[in-house]
Amino acid sequence: MDSPANLPDCVTLAKALLACESVTPAHGAVFDMVEAALLPLGFTIDRFTVGEAPDGPVENLLATRAGTGSHLAFAGHLDVVPPGEGWTTGAFAPEIRGDLLYGRGAVDMKGAIAAFIAAIPAEAGAPLSLILTGDEEGPATYGTRALIARMAATGVKPDFCLVGEPTSATRLGDMIKIGRRGSVNLWIEVAGKQGHVAYPQLADNPIPRLVAMLAELDALVLDTGNAWFQPSNIEVTDITVGNPATNVIPAKASARLSIRFNDEQTGAGLVERIETLVHRHDPAATVVARISGEAFLTAPGAFSTLIGAAIETQTGLVPELSTTGGTSDARFLSALCPTVEFGLVNATMHKLDEAVALSDLTALTAIYAEIIARTARL
Repeated sequence: MDSPANLPDCVTLAKALLACESVTPAHGAVFDMVEAALLPLGFTIDRFTVGEAPDGPVENLLATRAGTGSHLAFAGHLDVVPPGEGWTTGAFAPEIRGDLLYGRGAVDMKGAIAAFIAAIPAEAGAPLSLILTGDEEGPATYGTRALIARMAATGVKPDFCLVGEPTSATRLGDMIKIGRRGSVNLWIEVAGKQGHVAYPQLADNPIPRLVAMLAELDALVLDTGNAWFQPSNIEVTDITVGNPATNVIPAKASARLSIRFNDEQTGAGLVERIETLVHRHDPAATVVARISGEAFLTAPGAFSTLIGAAIETQTGLVPELSTTGGTSDARFLSALCPTVEFGLVNATMHKLDEAVALSDLTALTAIYAEIIARTARL
């Protein structure tokens, strides 16, 4: 086991970040730690808090360093999901055991943030930015979107954006994300009229209409996928009636849907399609939708090629270009510039005893340093 005196910079910083309790929405100490690490490197730090309850307030940090050449931005989040019960040691008491560093956020994604900061050259070269939010794991209402608004207001315009999400599947460098599916959640409520089950003519049972809607939705094929994306899918995630009595026809029934969709669909188009289907069964039914983000694709090009070359130089692996997995804040950042995600192995993210291999942290630092150097020459 390494002693504190000879730990690599990336591991030392990762341990410091992991020691900060930063369950979403993160604020305070974890931002202090990042600011303290970036100021000696010549960065200008803009920390701000925005938003009101229930989705706010949220703290964010935008760090910039001027230079000449292509402007690379690194984006990530300092918040983590709740640790849960059953950790071998404290979730916010980082510990090295064997070849692994344990702590909530080790791979998602404090480890990557530490690696990128450790990879930044001491001397300024090309422009660099860090776009770090305290709310990616939560509603994300006042997180990266607020940072993008701040960038627009202050004239920060990156040419390329690297998001440090844990994209590697089984080995560091085996996969990068060049796109993500979109996400929309919908709540359907069907009203009826409460009554005694023995007198159905005096009541109106909403359940059959809801079941008919859900059956049609379950059979719906949105698309068959394409060269870069898997098929879009609709999933019923909740059905609620809330009727404790066995002899009462309920007054309402509701359901919740989650749709993950590719770039052949749009969030608004899907909401309209669901509303049309629901109202065909019951014109009075209500549909409430929340679009979390649209699908996006950064077509293979100079930036993804550069990242692949940096990974191959350091690891010997040629990464797979993928759009699989859940959503990330890249869905917002992709509107600014070519955006690619690359980070640690995701096997333990959100799990008990989340951990990162020390060798992966040091290798990721080397890859990020290679990406910084190569991007400056684009």
